[in-house]
Amino acid sequence: MIKDIQAYNDLQSPPDREICNVLSSEINRYLAEGECKIWHAHPVWFINGNPIVGYTKLKAGIRLMFWSGADFDEPELKINTGKFKDASITYTSTEQINIDDVARWLEKAKHIQWDYKNLVKRKGVLERLK
Repeated sequence: MIKDIQAYNDLQSPPDREICNVLSSEINRYLAEGECKIWHAHPVWFINGNPIVGYTKLKAGIRLMFWSGADFDEPELKINTGKFKDASITYTSTEQINIDDVARWLEKAKHIQWDYKNLVKRKGVLERLK
């Protein structure tokens, strides 16, 4: 794992750290071809420079977010109501993480993508990549 992401995980409380470690491990397994880094203060994974998945600490727990998740057709993922195509789920314990669900969502993330990489260039207009 990239040391910046491990450092982020290590800064969390013990229960949140466990969640972050499970999520980063699963994401790294399924998106091995992607790039990962701390982006806007939290861990994010990219494919060809396009953000795919990340997680962040919120008051409610650790939020796992998929940038194009609104199109995954997954009832467990909460679709945000803005103009973007993101969807997320929030965890408060590792027992809540269904590894099979996360694997399925990560597979969908590889094949369903909106072009966030060029969002500024397109003046806020999203285009479907895949």
